[in-house]
Amino acid sequence: MLRLYTHPACLEHDPGRGHPESPARLQAVLAALDRDRFAPLDRIESPRASREALERVHAPAYVARMLASAPATGLVQLDEDTYLSPGSAEAALRAAGAVVAAVDAVLDASASRAFCAVRPPGHHATADQAMGFCLFNNVAVGAAHALAERGLERVAIADFDVHHGNGTQDIFAQEPRVLFVSSHQWPLYPGSGAAGETGVGNLVNAPLPPDTGSRAFRQVWEEMLLPRLHAFAPQLLLVSAGFDAHRDDPLAQLQLEADDYAWLTARLLDVARTHAAGRVVSTLEGGYDLGALAACAAAHVGALMG
Repeated sequence: MLRLYTHPACLEHDPGRGHPESPARLQAVLAALDRDRFAPLDRIESPRASREALERVHAPAYVARMLASAPATGLVQLDEDTYLSPGSAEAALRAAGAVVAAVDAVLDASASRAFCAVRPPGHHATADQAMGFCLFNNVAVGAAHALAERGLERVAIADFDVHHGNGTQDIFAQEPRVLFVSSHQWPLYPGSGAAGETGVGNLVNAPLPPDTGSRAFRQVWEEMLLPRLHAFAPQLLLVSAGFDAHRDDPLAQLQLEADDYAWLTARLLDVARTHAAGRVVSTLEGGYDLGALAACAAAHVGALMG
């Protein structure tokens, strides 16, 4: 059974008119998942993440600042493209909380897999810095929860967003219990993710040049990233599911199709079935063309449903 975590509060984070990370993104994903084929999804409202869960990966002063700085009206600018609006703190708590709840659900076998349709996204947020549209690092919060509260010894994070998950990498670069594998366009924001960035042997980066298409994308996963996941034998597989490598996305220049996400999701499920009793938790990251985002999210979730 696939569980879908989301919350209406995630629509209330509004970084301003014309911003690419708009509430319309989540609306498009939820509309795509409201079709008959997705009727079997077990739909759950996500809880808030606890301060304790957030502070496993973020500095306490940073968490306090994010929760206290949301304005009563208007916007607070955190960096060149990351903002707080009146609804941002609640949205960020629900986004991170979704991943924590999903980790518990799959480890307790109340669900086999989960998809967190939430925003703001998370994988650029470092321990003490909001950036790249991200406030809390949702997937990192979930991974740290699995290690600290659930006693896991091997958690893998697969990130196929077109932008490198610098925050996730920074948080776990010295943590051998977490394997982070990523394909991403290079060069591109945020400038990290070179092949030589290996942490303590737990980071595997596959930078792809602009205009890379399906064939080369699938090859780098088949020959490089998936074998490393299998070799690590994770007890839980987390996915940073960004869909901005699609050919229609306005913020990058890779040339993927929705079918590529269905293909990769099926391969990631093979890893999870082999090593992790099928346990997968995926959370929404990027994707900024609404039509492409909806199609890719539907392909991904459809594959997760098996």
